[in-house]
Amino acid sequence: MTQINPAKLASGQWHNVPLSLPGAPGNSDAIMHCFVRRSRKPGPTIFITAAMHGDELNGLEIIRRFMRSRKLGGLQGTVIVVPVVNVHGFGMGSRYLPDRRDLNRVFPGSAKGSLAARVAEVLMQEVVLRSDFGIDLHTGAIHRFNVPQIRAELDNEVVEGMARAFGVPLVLNSELREGSLRESAGQNNIPVIVYEAGEALRLDEISIKAGTRGIINVLMHLGMLNGTPRIRKEQAIADNSYWERASDSGVFQCLVKPGTYIQKDQVLARIMNPSTMEASEVRASRAGVLVGLTQLALVYEGDALFHIARYRGMHEDVAQQVERFHEELGPEYGT
Repeated sequence: MTQINPAKLASGQWHNVPLSLPGAPGNSDAIMHCFVRRSRKPGPTIFITAAMHGDELNGLEIIRRFMRSRKLGGLQGTVIVVPVVNVHGFGMGSRYLPDRRDLNRVFPGSAKGSLAARVAEVLMQEVVLRSDFGIDLHTGAIHRFNVPQIRAELDNEVVEGMARAFGVPLVLNSELREGSLRESAGQNNIPVIVYEAGEALRLDEISIKAGTRGIINVLMHLGMLNGTPRIRKEQAIADNSYWERASDSGVFQCLVKPGTYIQKDQVLARIMNPSTMEASEVRASRAGVLVGLTQLALVYEGDALFHIARYRGMHEDVAQQVERFHEELGPEYGT
C-alpha cells in the first residue's frame, strides 16, 4: 500500500496517491485514488470525501471543480480529496459493497474484518487520521432527492462554525450515527460536517454549485484560503425531522416542491389506486420545510415519501431563504 506522506510531495500541485484495497475476484486490483495538494505555507490538513456510497455522483463533480479552483493558489496547509471512497460499489452503480454492507456503518474498520471494514480501515488510517478537519459529500439514496443541506453535531463549536460557513440555508443538527465516518472522526477530535444534496445516480447542477462554493467557504473560514466566507445570517437550524409515509399503494402524484414550507394538514400528494381509479390524499401531520422526497411514481403502503424538517422559530421565511438561495445558483432542481 502506498502511504500518504504530504511532506514528501512537491507543493503547489495535485498528486495522485493510489491506495490499494482488497481486489475483486480474479485478482483484479482495486485502487482508492487520493489526490493531495499541500502549500509551502504551514496550515491544517482537511480531507474531502465523496462516493462513500457508490451510487452518489454529485460529490465527484464537486471535487473536480474544487480541484480546478484558482483560489487554491493561496492555499495554506494541505488538502486530501478522495473522489470515490467506495470503489467496489461505484463500479456496480451500487450504494453498498459486494458484501452488501453500508460502508458508512463500519468505521473505524478493521484490517482483519469484512470487505467493508477493510476499506473503512484504509480510509481511516491513510486519510482521516492524517487530517485536522473533514467534509463528507453525500446525496439522497436512489430515487430520493435531498435539498442542499448540512448535517452536523452542532454542540461542537468548531463543527458549528464549519456548518455555518459552508453557506447553505438549511442545517440539520444531527446526532452521530454508530459506525459512521463522522462518529469515528469525532472520537479522534477531528471535526467533520456532512453535505447532503441531490439524488443517487444523478448529477444536479444546483447541488454541485452549492457544494463547490461551500467547500471553498469552509477553507476560508479555517484560514486555509484567502477571503472571507459569506455567512448566511438567515441560516435555519433544524433539531428534528420526520418522514411522511404512504398510507396506500398506487401511483404517486407529488403536489409540492422541495425546499417549500409545509403547513400542518397540507395536502402533499395524491396516490391513485389503479384498480379502483380512486385517489387518496397524503397530508402533513406536522409543519416544517420539505428537505427531501421520493422520486418514484409507483409507491407502496409504508414507503417514505416526504422528509420534513422542523426548524427553530419555524415560519415561512425558512422556505423563502431556500428559494433565494436557489435563485442565486440558477436552474430548477433536477435539471
